[in-house]
Amino acid sequence: MAKATPAVLVWARETAGLSLEQAARGLGLGSQRTPADEQLAAFESGERTPSLPQIKKMAQLYRRPFVAFFLSKPPKNAEMGEDFRRLPGEEGSNEGDIRALIRDIYIRQTLVKETLVDSEEDQDIDLIGKGDFEEDIDEAAEHIKNALEIDTDSYRRERDAHNAFGYLRDKAEESGIYVLLIGDLGSHHSTISVKEFRGFALADKVAPFIVINQNDAKPAWSFTLLHEAVHLWVGKSGISAQTNTHKVEQFCNDVASRILLSDDETNALYERASQSEETYFNFLRNEARSLNLSTSLIAYRFFRKNFISKEEWENVNIQLREQWLATKQENKQKQQKSSGGDFYNTKKHRAGNALVNLVSKGIHEGILTETRAGRILGVNPGNVAKMVGL
Repeated sequence: MAKATPAVLVWARETAGLSLEQAARGLGLGSQRTPADEQLAAFESGERTPSLPQIKKMAQLYRRPFVAFFLSKPPKNAEMGEDFRRLPGEEGSNEGDIRALIRDIYIRQTLVKETLVDSEEDQDIDLIGKGDFEEDIDEAAEHIKNALEIDTDSYRRERDAHNAFGYLRDKAEESGIYVLLIGDLGSHHSTISVKEFRGFALADKVAPFIVINQNDAKPAWSFTLLHEAVHLWVGKSGISAQTNTHKVEQFCNDVASRILLSDDETNALYERASQSEETYFNFLRNEARSLNLSTSLIAYRFFRKNFISKEEWENVNIQLREQWLATKQENKQKQQKSSGGDFYNTKKHRAGNALVNLVSKGIHEGILTETRAGRILGVNPGNVAKMVGL
């Protein structure tokens, strides 16, 4: 039987903010012969081995995945980062869920790295850490486009924003980046709102991760993916924020938006907007749809080029928020009337082809158990075989 790693037991308790005594009481340890804190100390020193039921209690108390206790060493502590893209006009408050989600992704990232090492495919990804926040915006955008082999015309020829995101995701995954769509802690009861986060990146030379909140509007997914790719390019992990005043945040926004819309195109769009008989917001929305962009991206470019004031830019964001809330309510009503779609296809789409293919290969080669595979994919072990088509 696999044994929990003592160093991981210590890490899980300490990062949960519990003393030895508090944790021992919460776990219901102790007997007439051995005080509770001494029993836990023995587990953490490796003198004794906790049973599987006791490890399950630890997972629940420490808010850690069960499989995490069997890692060879503690994963790196999750950074909240200085970049935090939320929905315009919203302030997040549920930091606990965010930290729990980041911890979960760090565990997955650790397992992916171990799998790559075991299969001798742990090669450094060329994009990671090659950039600098002081670089020229156009040059930075060109570097990332070349590294990911993005063709803007191909992106725009996609049928809609959802498929355009799929094009960018494929390019990122082909370069070695894992791109996940996640908006909860495992069930719809733990949904994390877009006001809490829109995306985050975990920089790593071997297994870089980008996570996008699936609850966000689909036209925004592409911008979030590229925004987080800029973070990976400079080798800096972080969760994205709504503020544009921070130097790092502004740089990531500028580069990501420049990849999808050049200066010349921005100038031409503003000239057409000035001559259009449509309302300003409707013009932006229609142009954005034709280019597979988000309306906020075009408005942001106008603002950064001083074509519109900060107040005008914020007004566009207010209208976008109202539209987003209305669309979200419509989608909710449609989902209630529908059967909900195929569970396995949904899970595969959210995990991404790169992660599914890695797991499938790992199982075939005997590198991954279904328990570890399920942890990587974010599903129960019993669902792994059908999800990866075994």
